[in-house]
Amino acid sequence: MEWLKLIYGFFMANLLGYGGGPSSIPLMYEEIVPHYGWLTDQEFSNMLALGNALPGPIATKIAVFVGYDVYGWLGMTAALIATVVPSAAALIILLGVMQKYKQSPVVKGMTLLVQPVIAIMMIMLTLKMAKGPAETIGIWQTLIISAIAFWAIQKLKLHPALVILAAFAYGGLVLRYTV
Repeated sequence: MEWLKLIYGFFMANLLGYGGGPSSIPLMYEEIVPHYGWLTDQEFSNMLALGNALPGPIATKIAVFVGYDVYGWLGMTAALIATVVPSAAALIILLGVMQKYKQSPVVKGMTLLVQPVIAIMMIMLTLKMAKGPAETIGIWQTLIISAIAFWAIQKLKLHPALVILAAFAYGGLVLRYTV
């Protein structure tokens, strides 16, 4: 009955993931790593980095990877459907409601005030994901790599996939001798 757990875990994470993939990632992490133990922190970090380097929505890539890893093709299909259905249904329903009441201060307040909650969830996930590299390669190297990545994305306007690929190359070429 592992496929039912996949459906439930991904359905709940994506049902509550307001704002799409990035806001769903912390919720998926909670289901995938601590709750069900399908992946370790390190495996989740690697999967997320690789998934971000590939085109398309991140939530579906996470569902496909974890679903296939846990229960093969059936698991992949179950996790993918559980990821897509809440978003599609909510989109259809909420777009109608939002369009009808788009000038309402309540609707404006709801969409505006949920953003800090999502930001905190992303910060908490970032800190959890930074723990592994900080323990392995050290806090200073982790901070330097983070600063360079931030600079490359914000100031140089490099695509995040290129920054991720550069980090992969750095890790593969330079760190293989130190870790």
